[in-house]
Amino acid sequence: MKRLFVLLAALLVFSLAGLAAQKEKTYSGEIMDSACAKAGSHAAMMKKAGLKTAKECTLACVKNGSKFVLYNKSAKKIYQLDDQTKPEQFAGEKVKVKGTLDASTETIHVTDIAAAKHSAKKSKKSKTSSKPGM
Repeated sequence: MKRLFVLLAALLVFSLAGLAAQKEKTYSGEIMDSACAKAGSHAAMMKKAGLKTAKECTLACVKNGSKFVLYNKSAKKIYQLDDQTKPEQFAGEKVKVKGTLDASTETIHVTDIAAAKHSAKKSKKSKTSSKPGM
């Protein structure tokens, strides 16, 4: 019995050490619904449902049972999000999600979500186009 207790205690210590070793990272992509992310696009659903924006599509699909996910288009990677509240305000947008990844389930434990910043070119363009006489 004593041996079993020691074994369980050791297992618990190693499990906690593994969790503590995980470092928070930032993941980029679009907040999508799981159904459209699997398809790699909102196009089919938007056409079928007559929706005009990625935000409308994402919110409609989540309302119908899909989950919010982070979709990285360039890597064709879908990350599950453990928090299903924070992503709602960023539906259909490019974002940066901070959190720790559970690699076994591809789930990010979300600590923060922020809109991705626009490129410097877009910022300069919008500033110059607002000058009079240009």
